[in-house]
Amino acid sequence: MDRKLKRKLIEIAKENIKNDPSHDFNHAMRVLGNAEMLGRIYHADMDVLVPAALFHDLIVYDKGSEKSKHEHEESAAKALQILKKLHYNPKKLSAIKYAIEVCSYSKGIKPTTLEAKILQDADRIETGAIGIMRTFSSCGSMNRKLYDPIDPFLKKRKGDSSISGLDHLILKVAKIHEALNTKEAIKIAKRRERFVKKFIEELKLELENKQ
Repeated sequence: MDRKLKRKLIEIAKENIKNDPSHDFNHAMRVLGNAEMLGRIYHADMDVLVPAALFHDLIVYDKGSEKSKHEHEESAAKALQILKKLHYNPKKLSAIKYAIEVCSYSKGIKPTTLEAKILQDADRIETGAIGIMRTFSSCGSMNRKLYDPIDPFLKKRKGDSSISGLDHLILKVAKIHEALNTKEAIKIAKRRERFVKKFIEELKLELENKQ
């Protein structure tokens, strides 16, 4: 991708992304870095991948809102509006739109294009230390519990990410590799998941006063 155009896209992303604590401009830049790393390995089309990564979270609603189920479609629509104003290559627009639309974790869509697969992975490998930080940042902003005091480690219940941050770590962040598409992303995620599991183990010791 042309460097000047990339800088322009980054500037636009910075201007348009809301300061949501876990879906802010810094998140977009980390996802971009992940996407470029994976894109180089798998020879993806960077003219599709770069804007898709930068603009995948242009629209973000509170996770408790009914609107949240439509945020990726709305992000894709807004991304296309921006790109059309820039006279971006029209041959790339449908692929960018598709990659953003299927990025959602909650919808469980398996992408069919390489760039969409990489964008999903680039977003989802925000696990490990960053994943823990993002989880509890969102937890605080949505006024959810850090953990369930009765059964924090899901010994007698299924768990629910909407209830507590720890539930979310156990159910999603600690095993995100199961939802990835590329071998390289899976390898990265598994290493980061080991840190998340250590965090959960340490928390268990502290809550049970074992050390």
